[in-house]
Amino acid sequence: MAQCDECGEHENMPYKCRRCGGTYCSSHRLPESHDCPGLNQWDDPEGVFDSGFDDSVNDRGGSGGITDRIGVNTGPGGPLGYFRNNMTFVFLGAMWIWFAFQWGIAPFLLGIRPGSITWYNIFTLNSENIFYGYPWITSVFSHGGFGHIALNSIVLYFFGPVVERRIGSKKFAALFLVSGAVAGIAQVVATMFMNPGLLAPVLGASGAIAAILGVLTVLNPNLTIYLYFILPMPLWLATTLFVGYSVFVSATGGIGAGGVAQLAHLAGVAIGLAYGAKLKREGERAPQELQLGGGGGPGRGPGGPGGRF
Repeated sequence: MAQCDECGEHENMPYKCRRCGGTYCSSHRLPESHDCPGLNQWDDPEGVFDSGFDDSVNDRGGSGGITDRIGVNTGPGGPLGYFRNNMTFVFLGAMWIWFAFQWGIAPFLLGIRPGSITWYNIFTLNSENIFYGYPWITSVFSHGGFGHIALNSIVLYFFGPVVERRIGSKKFAALFLVSGAVAGIAQVVATMFMNPGLLAPVLGASGAIAAILGVLTVLNPNLTIYLYFILPMPLWLATTLFVGYSVFVSATGGIGAGGVAQLAHLAGVAIGLAYGAKLKREGERAPQELQLGGGGGPGRGPGGPGGRF
């Protein structure tokens, strides 16, 4: 039987603080309940107070991250605490809010007609606005129709949390935004070279989702999924089929065949595989085996304005 270092009570099942190494009862197990030294040192190298989102908590100098400089608290009790382990759902919500603006508010309240040059410049990444910067992000959250965003949402819903829990919310957010932007840029640049003068618009989150798929494929290739909620198969096979299909369609019909940004899909998978390999070299543990109800590849919509990915 151990004795609590704070109140002196004997405890049959004591708790040991990872930060200070003391032994405490259930009432004093939390660092703030026993005046833990970690409360006065926000460097926390052992992760006791790590928010899981803002890596700047490990900055010994106290000024390495932007949140440290502007005083934003991303810890569990802070105003941004919700974003820890929830960036998948933040992105899902942002996609649907932007979709409502794209197809509801913009055309009916602001008079921005779908298919107009203004609409394309706001909601897609294309050869005319590729250097503006903002379309790199807005195009990722834009979608060509309900089927397009629904399928992308389903796949992100099932695969996103698995990867986010493994790599952390900050890295997951960077992966989603960077891979989505790079996939779109790759599609537009390639189209500009192959078809000079073509507007070549792209939109959709499938490039980012393909990257998530690639990361998970490297970390756990034998993860069992249900393709279309029916057919079980290992993730490596689903990824291989997805890549093979995109390569075949690109080779036979072009990188934008069927109104789908096939090259963006391939670029997203390539980014995910490369990042997954980096994580594996660094000793990242593979996600536990589980069965997913999502499809075996990123969703895409059936044709329409602009290339969808």
